[in-house]
Amino acid sequence: MIVALSLMMLGMVPVVQAQDMNSFVELLRKDIKAEKTAVITMVMEFTDAESEIFWPLYREYEFEADKLVDSRIAVIREYAKSYDSMTNDIAKDLMGRVLKLQEKRLKLDKKYWKTFSKKLNPITAARFMQVNGQINDLIDLQIASELPLIQATGSDHEDHEGN
Repeated sequence: MIVALSLMMLGMVPVVQAQDMNSFVELLRKDIKAEKTAVITMVMEFTDAESEIFWPLYREYEFEADKLVDSRIAVIREYAKSYDSMTNDIAKDLMGRVLKLQEKRLKLDKKYWKTFSKKLNPITAARFMQVNGQINDLIDLQIASELPLIQATGSDHEDHEGN
C-alpha cells in the first residue's frame, strides 16, 4: 500500500494544480503514516510495556523525519521544474541537496537507534530499524523508478572535457 501511495503521488503530480499540491501531499503523507504504523505494529508485536516506551519515541522520530521529507519533496519539485532546462549548475545543486538529505537521514537514524536501544533493548531497536529501513527503501525505490533520469546534452561532454 505504501508503494502504491508513493506511485500515486508521483504519477499525479503533473495533474494536480500547484495550489492543491500541499493538500495532496499532506493527504498522501497521512495515508503513508497510517500504513507504516500498521506494518510496524504487526511486525514488532510489542508488549504493552514496550508500546508505552516505543510509540512516543517513534512520534518524535517521525516528526524529525517529516522535516527531511519536506526537503525531499522540495528537491523533487525543483527537479521537475528544471527537468527540461537542466544545466550543470542546477544538476550540481540538486545532487548536493540530495546527498545532504541522505546524510541527515543517516544521522537521524543513528540518533534514534541509540535512543531506542537504550529505552527498549538493542534487539528490539534493531528489529524496528530493519522494518523502518525496509519501508523507507520501498518508498525510495518507488520514487526512484518514477523519476526520469537527467538527460545528457551535448554541452555536458564539452564542459567535462574542458575541466
